[in-house]
Amino acid sequence: MGNVEADDGGLWARSLEGEGEAFGLLFDRHRDRVFRHAYRLSGQRHDAEDIMSTAFLELWRRRLRVRMVDGSVLPWLLVTTTNVARNSKRAAFRYRKLLDSLPRADGISNADDDVFLQAEMDKDAARALATLSTADLQLVSLVVFEEYTIAAAAAVLNLTPAAAKSRMHRARQRMKTAINAALQPSPALEGDRS
Repeated sequence: MGNVEADDGGLWARSLEGEGEAFGLLFDRHRDRVFRHAYRLSGQRHDAEDIMSTAFLELWRRRLRVRMVDGSVLPWLLVTTTNVARNSKRAAFRYRKLLDSLPRADGISNADDDVFLQAEMDKDAARALATLSTADLQLVSLVVFEEYTIAAAAAVLNLTPAAAKSRMHRARQRMKTAINAALQPSPALEGDRS
């Protein structure tokens, strides 16, 4: 590896020229600090690893807009890590809120149970998802399962954020209706008396 720069300026310039080894050196230099910051914010090792990975991905994705402070990309990375952690918490909150808003079968006792591991809920959830249009299914998948913000999902799907929020609300209502219908006992057919 040879001569490693004391500050990030040289490594960053080489990274911008496409030198992967220089970006790797920046990663090696700052990953521990970014991970510790992510861990402080999330409290979970797995979440901190995801947050750290996303922060470095954002560093590369936004490389033309990154501002170095005193010759270092670390401050930018730490701010980005904070933002990614906040977004992750909001997405988890929205996901939990959606799960809590769905009706539960009698066998499911509380919100801490992973309802998607329950066989009955899987069938009901799959039926509920099948009632959605393709566009709404994509929106629900991005927001609920992939944890994108509604604004980010709207951009991906070429919708305005207001339209995406409205579609998400209607999709949730359709899913609730479908799940409630699935949970209702089917009426006995006439002549079917036992």
